[in-house]
Amino acid sequence: METKKSSRANLENKRFLFVEVGLAVSLALVLMAFQSGSSTRTTAVLPEEFAEVIAEDDIPVTMDTPPAPPAAPVFFSDVIDIVTDEIPLDDDFVSFDESTIEVPVMDYIEAPVEEEVDEEPVVFVAVEEKPRFNGGDANEFGRWVAQHLDYPEMARSNGVQGKVILSFVIAKDGSLTDVKVLRGVDSSLDKEAVRVVTGSPKWTPGKQRDRAVPVSYTFPVIFQLK
Repeated sequence: METKKSSRANLENKRFLFVEVGLAVSLALVLMAFQSGSSTRTTAVLPEEFAEVIAEDDIPVTMDTPPAPPAAPVFFSDVIDIVTDEIPLDDDFVSFDESTIEVPVMDYIEAPVEEEVDEEPVVFVAVEEKPRFNGGDANEFGRWVAQHLDYPEMARSNGVQGKVILSFVIAKDGSLTDVKVLRGVDSSLDKEAVRVVTGSPKWTPGKQRDRAVPVSYTFPVIFQLK
């Protein structure tokens, strides 16, 4: 026996109605999504049979600007390119032949050698070790002077006598230098005293801290008639 369906129970007659209702609901949801300004979005789950009705062009797509790509690293090459120097020369360029260049030769003049001037040595009056004459003291030198004096005849005839005070320096080599008359008696007697003392043999020089040093001396030469 064949089963018969009534026209009310047959859903095929209401299919277009359901499609229209689904389209209306979909459009309403899309409009609500565009009008909503909040960050919260309403997700509507539609039946599978109405999913194909929504057009893809109706949904806006937002894309963020991608960041700029990083700068490419710079690499330095170790290869050295040798470039030939082929620069064209002007016609006005003049080349010089080294063989034709004359260099003046000046005579060598030796610079004068400056003489070294020794500083004047310090003359001592008192030293640790006194100068010695012929191994003796000043009295030994006095006896030597008396033996070598020649009494001037003019002074002898005039009866002139007295004591001539001399000063001299016994140098580091023992020689007598800088003989002067500190107090004279007569010009003839003064000259004779200077002559004899200047001709003195070398002394043993005086020493200070085991070093020979110049020493100043004051010495009387006595002229006495007998």
